[in-house]
Amino acid sequence: MEQIRLAKNGRETTRLGYGCSSIMGALGRRESLRLLEAAFDAGIRHFDVAPMYGYGEAESCLGEFLERHREAATVTTKYGIAPPKRGGLLRAARRVVGPAVGPIAKRVPALKQWLARAAGAVAATASRSKFTAEEARASLEDSLRALRTGFIDVWLLHEAEAGDLGDEGLLRFLEDAVSQGKIGSFGVGSESAKIPALLRERPAFCRVVQHEWSVFDAADAVGEAFHIHHRALTDNLGRLHERLTGSQEMCRRWNQQTGEDLSDRETLAGVMLKASLVVHPETVVLVSSKDASHIGDNVRVADDARLKEPARRLYQLVQREGVASAANLLPEERR
Repeated sequence: MEQIRLAKNGRETTRLGYGCSSIMGALGRRESLRLLEAAFDAGIRHFDVAPMYGYGEAESCLGEFLERHREAATVTTKYGIAPPKRGGLLRAARRVVGPAVGPIAKRVPALKQWLARAAGAVAATASRSKFTAEEARASLEDSLRALRTGFIDVWLLHEAEAGDLGDEGLLRFLEDAVSQGKIGSFGVGSESAKIPALLRERPAFCRVVQHEWSVFDAADAVGEAFHIHHRALTDNLGRLHERLTGSQEMCRRWNQQTGEDLSDRETLAGVMLKASLVVHPETVVLVSSKDASHIGDNVRVADDARLKEPARRLYQLVQREGVASAANLLPEERR
């Protein structure tokens, strides 16, 4: 797979990364480790995690994986949202139900509802940081222990806004952590709508910015920050597929201009993912899936040079014709 220098002055890694938000939630540790190994075997070398992922267990699971692959893999983790205090509730539920949780929950609605309530209760206990140097120091040490490593390639301030970053001591701590070799680079992971203010008002914190991006969004302005993107598909895939299959004229015209059958959902997904790589050639793009075969499909898309031009044309069509993304619709329009 194509390689890129992570955060410009960091280590080499793959353009495609694996987002670990899928592991250690509905999945047990064995299944989660199998997914990580599947991503690695497919060629992915960058892994993105956070203390809150997997109800507080994802970093530890990734750490077990990294013991076998640390020299080959690069890692992003975050600080700003603490792991839930009641993660044991979900761990207990998973032990009781075991691997059959999915099939059983489908047959027994009451169990499914209970698990949903339990997950909601756990998620509600996650607390947001005040973004101070003291809290950051404790969080970094916790993540280093959980990940079983001496350094983290990229460390992001999770869901921070420009107004959160007024502690000068925090910036000094981040710079010192880079000098000490504990982190390779630092930045902010937040919603795309908050990124412009962060870049404008707190540029010193934004060596790296991580945010969602899809073909519905304008291209990032060229600047000093290194960008990591996620959510290239999610709800936006369904919305665009619905628009295309709902208009024979539009679909026929777009198929002709891209040379691809965009009425086929898997084909459309591949071209959309490829566009996220083509439009921003200096980024890492994260994918996340609980299906190992889907991870392999994403890697094949990333490696397929033939899709570059169809992806570029799809992006131009979406931008030129002003097709709305699911994220930009009003709640009643999303229904």
